[in-house]
Amino acid sequence: MEALQIYWWFVISLLGGLLVALLFVQGGQTMIWSTRSPRRKSLLANALGRKWELTFTTLVVFGGAFFASFPLYYSTSFGGAYWLWMLILLSFILQAVSYEFRTKPGNVFGTPAYDMFLWINGCVGCVLLGVAVGMQFFGADFTVARGSILDAGAPVISTWNSMHGFNEIFSFRNLLLGAAVLFLARTMGALFFINAVNDSDEADFAKRMRLRVLLNGTVFVLFFLSFLYALFMSDGYSTAADGLVVKVPYKYFFNFIDLWWIGATFLIGVLLVLYGVVRSALDRKFNSGFWWAAVGVVAVVTCLFCVSGYNNTAFLPSVSDPQSSLTIANSSSTEFTLRTMAWVTVLLPVVIAYIAYVWHKMTCPRISSDELSKEDHIY
Repeated sequence: MEALQIYWWFVISLLGGLLVALLFVQGGQTMIWSTRSPRRKSLLANALGRKWELTFTTLVVFGGAFFASFPLYYSTSFGGAYWLWMLILLSFILQAVSYEFRTKPGNVFGTPAYDMFLWINGCVGCVLLGVAVGMQFFGADFTVARGSILDAGAPVISTWNSMHGFNEIFSFRNLLLGAAVLFLARTMGALFFINAVNDSDEADFAKRMRLRVLLNGTVFVLFFLSFLYALFMSDGYSTAADGLVVKVPYKYFFNFIDLWWIGATFLIGVLLVLYGVVRSALDRKFNSGFWWAAVGVVAVVTCLFCVSGYNNTAFLPSVSDPQSSLTIANSSSTEFTLRTMAWVTVLLPVVIAYIAYVWHKMTCPRISSDELSKEDHIY
């Protein structure tokens, strides 16, 4: 049972890493609205429009995997902090509607309005996803009463404060991670444009994108280092030998030390991100920075998720009732469910290979203005 819980937390962590890497779509969307040329707007929108479903689908799979493997987290976070998650969902609905109707004749609001919706999804979606993940480290105000499921009048296991997660949006430490995710997404978006877009009509397109990589990458590093400092200096919650959840000073810092292989992978991931960002910003002939950074992002985020749940750590601490904190041991599905679903993950390599094939077919050759004029349908 313990091995299955560890395995499924790794699957959740990996999905989280893939989701953050795919947020380059949201980061790129924040650059469409500020672009003046309508042709350039369409160029960027079509480059992202071929990939936006991957981010949305990964978010759904991430939530579905949580529901199946750790249902108490799903009901506690998604059900209790519903204002936070509803705002996230709303921003992604705006994204889907925008790509569908952005250039359709006779659309209700006009193309500029849909460009603004894409900007809202890019900014709000990234920041709020960072806030939601921040709760896994810094905690939230909720209580869990498993016996309530037998109360026919109010069968509610998890109870939050009256704000239902809305107050977490204004937590300074959560916002540090939210801002880091936003500027990471913008950096990844610019790296993607360098890799996938060939704007032959604008000789300085790649130069502008490399400047955005440098500026947004610098801001990201500052916010990310601030988040790491806040994380390492904060207390965490751990399950003691007697089963009680106790506060542990510098818990996440020591998790990186105790789980040294995770700490080493984390550092390698950071170096990969920095390499992709710095070389792309300085080397005009280097167009592969997106892939270096993407691999690094997956490694870094996966490691952050791992240290939030491994080593007897509460991955969703309750600041008002520590004994209600969720761990991978007290919030998972049954052994039968975890084992049955583990067989399903055998198909993951096939799914990943299919995604890689489709990605290649939809990206090669690099999108250009000439291709826009030939397409029957553009975003």
